[in-house]
Amino acid sequence: MTTTTTASLLTPYRLGRLDLPNRVVMAPMTRYRAAEDGTPLPVVAEHYAQRASAGLIVTEGIWPSRQGQSGWRLPGLETPAHLAGWRAVTGAVHAAGGRIAAQLMHGGRQGHPFNRLLGDVPAGPSAVPAPGPVHIRDGGKAEAVTPRAMTREEIHRTIADHVDSARRALAAGFDAVELHGANSYLIHQFLADNTNLRTDEYGPRTLPDRLRFAIELVTAVAGAVGPDRLGLRLSPGNPQFGMHEADPAPVYRALLAELDGLGLAYLHLTDNDDYPALADLRPRWSGPLIANVGENRAATDRERGEAVLTAGLADLVSYGRAFIANPDLPERFAANAPLAPVDPVHLYGQEAAGYTDYPRLRPAGRP
Repeated sequence: MTTTTTASLLTPYRLGRLDLPNRVVMAPMTRYRAAEDGTPLPVVAEHYAQRASAGLIVTEGIWPSRQGQSGWRLPGLETPAHLAGWRAVTGAVHAAGGRIAAQLMHGGRQGHPFNRLLGDVPAGPSAVPAPGPVHIRDGGKAEAVTPRAMTREEIHRTIADHVDSARRALAAGFDAVELHGANSYLIHQFLADNTNLRTDEYGPRTLPDRLRFAIELVTAVAGAVGPDRLGLRLSPGNPQFGMHEADPAPVYRALLAELDGLGLAYLHLTDNDDYPALADLRPRWSGPLIANVGENRAATDRERGEAVLTAGLADLVSYGRAFIANPDLPERFAANAPLAPVDPVHLYGQEAAGYTDYPRLRPAGRP
């Protein structure tokens, strides 16, 4: 038997232009449910609509241009077909009463020619390969390739590509845009120690140079779509995919000092066992903050989320694995109901199994 309760996770919140019914955010999660050209499959609309009770949904990472494609069957937001596919997703979510942000994710050095529509070698800040082997589209594995170092012209083109893709996101009906500056992708690669070895104005010679790409990109997209429609995700000190940041604190303190005055809709921040980013950076960010405390840790439960809010470390909490298997996660929190487990066999793929077939919580009193 379950009982209904009111808790801080379930209280409303104003985020940018959006009125959220609760503070439970669906975190971005790659699920490989796109066609080969990057158009989201029809099942994607059903998946996100099922989770519309989230205060905010953040989509899986979407490549803004094919130069930024990091994996096969990852979705894009570059072509008319992509835009139409995402318009079906946003329409379904809005019809179900939800709110949804598009996460733009440029892979940078991440990727392999076998997994890219262009069939080319990916480019990042420097010619430093990611650790391998990597999964490739035929189901096998291959050694990671050494990326090209981006030219200045490619850096400027990449910023313009993000601006264009962010505008398409709004045209497709998204309520907001999130830039993926975390988890080893392009923005993170410019910030980290071992992936940015450049000697020009985008390199690590000085701290302003190290921050230059991130600041220019965020500022350009904010100018195009409005800062109150733009969020930024960061993961200071995250070692995933071979990233190394010996002392992230001064880098991210300086980055937030540069970006705080823009009036962004939110900062989406992951914590780290070696660097307590939430405790260090929350006082340095005056806008809304979404915390993710499950990265490289056990999946976040309700209690841990409530503790983050109670401690004043964030205004909202994002949930990943819990939302995979529990499409009605806020309702389950409200009813103190148990959470369903994730089906690991069908986590990735093109089928509905393990994606849209998780049951909802039965209303009290029904068999």
